[in-house]
Amino acid sequence: MQDIYERARGVRIAIFDVDGVLTNGALHLSASGEETKTFDVRDGHGLKMLKASGVPAAIITSRNSRAVELRAQGLAIEFVFQGVADKLAALDGLLRQLKLDAAAAAYMGDDVLDVPVMRRCGLAFTVPEAPLAVRHAAHYVTRAAGGRGAAREVCELLMHAQGSLAAQLASCRR
Repeated sequence: MQDIYERARGVRIAIFDVDGVLTNGALHLSASGEETKTFDVRDGHGLKMLKASGVPAAIITSRNSRAVELRAQGLAIEFVFQGVADKLAALDGLLRQLKLDAAAAAYMGDDVLDVPVMRRCGLAFTVPEAPLAVRHAAHYVTRAAGGRGAAREVCELLMHAQGSLAAQLASCRR
């Protein structure tokens, strides 16, 4: 666990996949074809606290969804990449834009499409229900499930390692 905290101290951007990470992975389609997703409010608050502590969040997802766009707007996530066929290229572009080394990036994914990005970043997270190959590529597997507190767990781990968690929790009590 010491290695995880060491890596976490250097994180300057936290990047998340959506389906299976910020949601439980279920896709709900209405009769008219509208797609809806369910997001955990506690995950969202974790992302807000992380940003307030100085580490912005980003989203890289292979799907396009108005629900993701709206959720990102509600959480003030400014780096949102949807419909991405090559997640590694999106990561490299984001890192260039922010002038960051890959070691300063954390990524949380849950499927084999995420593995190349997980291997490139300095710190990789996944959820317990991810396939074995993905869990093996991760530095840390959350206890909480995707869409049910996993992102919050990651945010709190990052803030704890960087010494900002207590201040963020205290600011919520005011």
